[in-house]
Amino acid sequence: MIYITGDTHIPIDINKLLTINFPEQEKLSKNDFLIICGDFGGVWDNSDEEICWRNWLNERNFTTLFVDGNHENFDLLEQYEIKEWKNGKVHFINDSVIHLMRGQIFNINGFTFFTMGGATSIDKYRRIEGKSWWNNEIPSKKEYEEALDNLDKQNWKVDYVISHTASIKIIQNLLSDINESNSLNSFFNLLEDRLDYKHWYFGHFHYDYNFEDNKHTLLYKKIIKLI
Repeated sequence: MIYITGDTHIPIDINKLLTINFPEQEKLSKNDFLIICGDFGGVWDNSDEEICWRNWLNERNFTTLFVDGNHENFDLLEQYEIKEWKNGKVHFINDSVIHLMRGQIFNINGFTFFTMGGATSIDKYRRIEGKSWWNNEIPSKKEYEEALDNLDKQNWKVDYVISHTASIKIIQNLLSDINESNSLNSFFNLLEDRLDYKHWYFGHFHYDYNFEDNKHTLLYKKIIKLI
């Protein structure tokens, strides 16, 4: 089985994964997955509390997968060795907490997932670069190129897209007062026009919303069964 949810901002929103809030986990195994749509927050400062939460996740009856958001410590995240898992590149944070890297296509339980983390920190004006904000919260040219190459190999067809933010079109449809427009949002516009996919899940905007097109879902507090 595969479940999916929005930002966890460890330790702020991790409580939604407690058994009382996510009782389905009692019947899961390490061959089942929970996907977090960015702002995992569990690789931030390697504090005792943070390591405790990572160990707690490692002990759950499921494997945790996450794309990066904008509130991640990319200096720490990029120190992990790049490995291959399910046909795509990952960082193993521990045995069963896995970072799904940008521009990858994974085959999980017979379904294809295109992953592209990153987003803009609208609060970066009050953060410190390299300490609480990182410029590589937005993908690099190399990451875009790798994403396009992988999509070409997949003939621009996947089952699911997992990201943190969304295309300019979707953001304007959702939040007319939000002016988030950068290279990543524009890249997602390209995907909306070219990519054949069943459903797109993202987080970032801190509430839950199902779009009328039945192809986009914004997640925050909810944990939903995907497959």
